[in-house]
Amino acid sequence: MTDAILKKIKQLPPLPESAMQIEAVYQDPDSTFNDMVKILEKDPLLTANILKAANSPLYGFSREITAISQAVGLFGMGTVRGFALASIVKKSFTLDLSPYGISNEMFSALSEKQHGLMTAWCLRKENKLMGILSPAAFLVEIGKVLIAQQIIAESKQEQFRDTLAELQDVEEAEKEVVGIATPEVSASIFQQWKFEKDLVNVIEHCEDPQKVDDEEIKKAASILHVVRVAVPTNGVITDASVAAAKELIEKYNLDMESFERALENFH
Repeated sequence: MTDAILKKIKQLPPLPESAMQIEAVYQDPDSTFNDMVKILEKDPLLTANILKAANSPLYGFSREITAISQAVGLFGMGTVRGFALASIVKKSFTLDLSPYGISNEMFSALSEKQHGLMTAWCLRKENKLMGILSPAAFLVEIGKVLIAQQIIAESKQEQFRDTLAELQDVEEAEKEVVGIATPEVSASIFQQWKFEKDLVNVIEHCEDPQKVDDEEIKKAASILHVVRVAVPTNGVITDASVAAAKELIEKYNLDMESFERALENFH
């Protein structure tokens, strides 16, 4: 971790009370579906944001989702937790992703597309992992916000663009110019905010899942790696990005048939 990035992480404001309440309910083994619904419904703006996200065409539901209870019933507590945390966390940052050549809208769409593909692939097959996968897919890219701030502060925008054009690999360009890549920064942010260890580990190791000993965390990190390769930083799925994702699916021995079906429905 570079000193400048670490300082930015230490200076982040604490998570809002609404996020702490959501986490407390989610982590409590005795909590129920209704407990989560009650917490979310206390915040009308958050409720509106969750329902807007849940009604995205990315998820392919034919009927409009009009209530939080309906969203929790369709997606599960873990995924709705992801919707909620994504909405809350992004408001904690001032966004300027210009060093990456993307707008703030494109950055939000990137997380939504990655989460949409991951949900289509895993919601039914890997439902027990969705509590980690959903927030991880929504939040893994947030480290780019601090990296972009550092690139701008050091006036390295042109150097970063040139390095990115040369390497054609966002994470390698980040390491070259700033000394650290998105997953490590994102993991450190959520460690600072005291998110559960498993979520932090999945985000931190999504570029090198085979370094993880725990098989469940390794699988979740592998799935996240595949999705981030399939849906790159510009948010555009291409034949090349799909081919690279499929190579990883074979490498990690994941479910290719479900991925291909998800991709068809996703498009």
